[in-house]
Amino acid sequence: MAAAAAAAADEAERSRGRRAALCFAAIAVLLGLPLWWRTTETYRAALPYAGIAALGRLPLQLSVPISVVFAPGSVPADLPRQLPYRDVREEPVPVGSRSDVAARYEELYRGTTAREAVALGAATAREADAALHALQDASPGSLTVYVVPESSPLLPQGTDVYMGKHRSALLRAGQGLAALRARFQQLTRVMSLPATSIAAALADRVPDGQLGPDARRHLKSSLGYEITFSLLNPDPKSHDVDWDIEGAVGRYVQPVLDKLSMVANFSVDSQILYYAVLGVTPRFDKESSSFLLSAHSLPHVINPVEARLGSSAASLYPVLNFLLYVPERSHSPLYIQDKDGAPVPTNAFHSPRWGGIMIYNVEAPASPQASLPLHVDVDMVRVMEVFLAQLRLLFGISREELPPEFQVESPGNEGLADWELDRLLWAHTVENIATVATTLTSLAQLLDQISNIVIKDDVASEVYHAVASVQDAMAELAEGRLRSAFQASKEAVTSSERAFFDPSLLHLLYFPDDQKFAIYIPLFLPMAVPILLSLAKILREARQRKKEPSKID
Repeated sequence: MAAAAAAAADEAERSRGRRAALCFAAIAVLLGLPLWWRTTETYRAALPYAGIAALGRLPLQLSVPISVVFAPGSVPADLPRQLPYRDVREEPVPVGSRSDVAARYEELYRGTTAREAVALGAATAREADAALHALQDASPGSLTVYVVPESSPLLPQGTDVYMGKHRSALLRAGQGLAALRARFQQLTRVMSLPATSIAAALADRVPDGQLGPDARRHLKSSLGYEITFSLLNPDPKSHDVDWDIEGAVGRYVQPVLDKLSMVANFSVDSQILYYAVLGVTPRFDKESSSFLLSAHSLPHVINPVEARLGSSAASLYPVLNFLLYVPERSHSPLYIQDKDGAPVPTNAFHSPRWGGIMIYNVEAPASPQASLPLHVDVDMVRVMEVFLAQLRLLFGISREELPPEFQVESPGNEGLADWELDRLLWAHTVENIATVATTLTSLAQLLDQISNIVIKDDVASEVYHAVASVQDAMAELAEGRLRSAFQASKEAVTSSERAFFDPSLLHLLYFPDDQKFAIYIPLFLPMAVPILLSLAKILREARQRKKEPSKID
């Protein structure tokens, strides 16, 4: 009896052990594992992958509103319809096989109003352009072409097209509608959507063989730029240089930056560097008794000088450097030669996407016994003419070769005409759209390949906002609203960069799997071993109970 009772108690104890082991295993599997999985999973907010993939495939349509206004006596006899009427002309923009860009010219043909007819009666084309500008409410991206009679005194002899400094032009009526259309199409390609500017904006998507030599020389689109004017005086013992940079910036540079404020934000600073040399030894020419810098030595000038500038070290935006170099007495006068060996008239050169350098020679004193240092007053008008021309080249606002019958009005102190600003807005808007598409595509590929990167809600919100802003920009371009399209593209660039460079994306970027095992094995192994051994024991006992009846039989 005692043995039977002991066996029964032992069996009951084993039964409780089996139930406890099964309970622990069930809790670990049914509760522990889901809880661990849920608390340690990587949070990844949903992203618009389909919308991002569609950005690179969407065709880009650029609509240009154009008004063609006929003055009395300039209406062609073979005009297809009676004024006023509308017409639409579409042309593909040749920018390569990877991008589908089309220009849509929405043309309105009408006659002049009474006030426009009075303005066209001015003595000169410049006066007529100013009077017509006061009557217009031209939005960015639009163009108004006034067709004047062939005998009009507004256009001098030999001039068929006058391009004003606003968003209008004067066009001499030709012999019939065909000649007029030929001039008109040539004018619109210059003043609104030149293929070279659009191709430069899409330089990253266009094969190198289809780009012009200057396509990649322009500054890339940015939300801001920093401009630094530096005076380099390598010989302060001989030259006491005085330059009124603050006044020159206010008179000559600030009007240009005010005009460009629609494109980006600008900040301007200046500095004077003493004992800063070019780093290249010029060659002395006995015939001219001067020192010369050849064209092939100019690239070696920038690096030594840039090390002294220090302006781009902590800058968030591209830095444009404009350097005025006053050569030391031992290397004066100093002149720059072009590739053909001829002296450069401005004695300056520019480096694409970097800035420009001008060499300012000081006249030698009349008497060898003149006291040193010599006081030098820099002619800021001459200097700023060169720097502003270099600024235009850096932004790609250089004017193309035009036929001799084209006359272009000077923009004056503003530095660029309204239609040149529109060309810059077209190019930067297209470039912003392409940049956002590339940035979001790269971000989507990165997040798709690395599954343990956390995608927070604010990152997803920026991505959604960037996609929506790009779509808005493309829709505004299709409607011909350039200003709102550019603003939407800037918002898209800001949101895409915030999402791409968000610090939270880097927390688990370099977290390999072996580190996971190193963390979880010491935690789970001590708990898992007893449970697994108990389950193995229960399985062995269950198999023994199944075999015992067969042995009895």
